[in-house]
Formats: sequence, structure tokens, C-alpha cells
Amino acid sequence: MLESDFSIDVAAIRERARAKMEEGPVTPTYGSDVTKVIAVLNDVLATEIVCWMRYTQNAIACTGIDSAQVADEFHEHAKEERQHALQAANRISQLGGDPDFNPETLTKRSHTPYATFDDNDLTKMLKENLYAERIVIQSYQEIIRWLGEADPTTRRVMEDILAEEEDHADDLTDLLGV
Repeated sequence: MLESDFSIDVAAIRERARAKMEEGPVTPTYGSDVTKVIAVLNDVLATEIVCWMRYTQNAIACTGIDSAQVADEFHEHAKEERQHALQAANRISQLGGDPDFNPETLTKRSHTPYATFDDNDLTKMLKENLYAERIVIQSYQEIIRWLGEADPTTRRVMEDILAEEEDHADDLTDLLGV
């Protein structure tokens, strides 16, 4: 049996937990700047909403011989992007912030551009969505590294979203035949 050096002062934890109860889950042991984390998550929220809108528009607009298969994939990705937005919004709320759904600033705060195509070309749509996914993957990896151990809950939320974004990039790569 392993001996552990771990000890915990439960009485001190109880005392700290009773103080500042209005701060909800943000306790004195929270290791990051909550204001900065909320700001970063609001940018993630904007990014996910823009991605949801782009995938939805592309799913409806795409035409061509493989359009049914691609549209199904775009609809699936749109649904997952919407879920990611809700995850970010819920975490913002848990941290005591206000999720920013302001349509006037969404594209300014989004890490990815919103692109549409006059010709509804499937290949262009797939490439543009893969480009966006690659931006998101790199951005979210940076956010996860920045969070480190300071906010394990937000880091886990971001890691879960990142895993799905990597799946999206893989799906798009397969559809492009790359």
C-alpha cells in the first residue's frame, strides 16, 4: 500500500467556502483571472456561432452530385457547433459572466471568417470549412495551454470542443479526398 503525503485542511476549506457565497463556483482557489477567462470564452462563443451559421448556410445552399452527402455532414457539424456555443455560454454564466450573443459583434470577435459563395461550389465550401476548422483547432489549443491547471473545468470544456473540431477537420479532409 502506498503512503500518501496528501493532507487537506477541511476546516479551512469550509470557512473559505462560506465566505463570498455570491461568487458561486468561483472560489478563492480559482487559479485564473475570471474576467480574462470570460472574455476568451465570449470569443469562443462568437466563433462557434459563426461556424454554426456558416455550416447551416452551406448545408442549405450546396448543390451538385455529392450535395446530399455533404449537406448531411454540414448539418451534423452545424448541430455540434451550436452545442459548442451553448457549452461556452454555460461556462461563462457559471463563472458569473454574461454570454455575449450580440449579432453586431459576432464576426468581429470570431476567430474564423464567415464565408459564402455565389456559385455554391461544394469544393470551395469544404475547403473554407476545413480552413475554419484548422483556425479553431490552433486557437483552442492555445487557449487550453493558456488555461493550464488554473481552471481545469474550462480547460476540460475546451478540450471536449477541440476533440470534436478535430473530428470535423478529419471529416472534411475525407470529403475532399485529401
